[in-house]
Amino acid sequence: MTSRREPRLADAAEIAAEHGLTPARITGLYTTRTKNTAGKAFPEPVGKRGRARLWDHAEVTEWFAGRAPARLTEHAPPSLSPETLLNAADASRYLGYKNPNQVNTFARDRPGYFPEPDVVEEKGTAKNPYRQQYWKVQTLQGWMATRPGRGRRAAAAEVPPLPDVPVEGDPDELLGASQAAALLGFKSIGSFSSSLSQGNLPLLKTTDGIAENAGRQTGRRRWTRRRILEQAAQRKSRK
Repeated sequence: MTSRREPRLADAAEIAAEHGLTPARITGLYTTRTKNTAGKAFPEPVGKRGRARLWDHAEVTEWFAGRAPARLTEHAPPSLSPETLLNAADASRYLGYKNPNQVNTFARDRPGYFPEPDVVEEKGTAKNPYRQQYWKVQTLQGWMATRPGRGRRAAAAEVPPLPDVPVEGDPDELLGASQAAALLGFKSIGSFSSSLSQGNLPLLKTTDGIAENAGRQTGRRRWTRRRILEQAAQRKSRK
């Protein structure tokens, strides 16, 4: 009999960092939840760490994913240097979205549609890691210039295929997320990332390296082939 997975818990600071907001904003979303009649109320906390409220990470992620991407009318992006780095909230505002979490939602739920971040910082602790993502202004400008209209949107959102990764090979070779997704049997990088963020791949909570001097892959997490295959075996045994 398979035991029920314990939910990953996150406080306001962790949720805020992941979604490009401030801890005060997360607290505000919770305390004003009954006044929000436009959609589903922000989730209830499931515990506490000291005085800090703790939420089920998967429930909060689902809540953010359900927010509609409303855009500001007559929006003109501010004049910034092309090399300026913007976090998800600032990038959302730069692009004219009312929801400061919209860029994070695109990046998480629509791989291949929105550009990968230019810089990724690993933060938090080994038990509760999280990532801070940044996009260059020139990356956002390029996406705006080539973003398809209504008729071409479906084609642009097509998910790129995962690479063909051999099981045999150097067990200590460092592999990225798309390679890990392929070895674990996922159909897309999006489904892999979602499973990882929900705590379903516990062996991959620990990274074995970070990509350096790899262009837009710089800062990305890396795992050894050995660790990924151990996770694959564990995942298979639970099915």
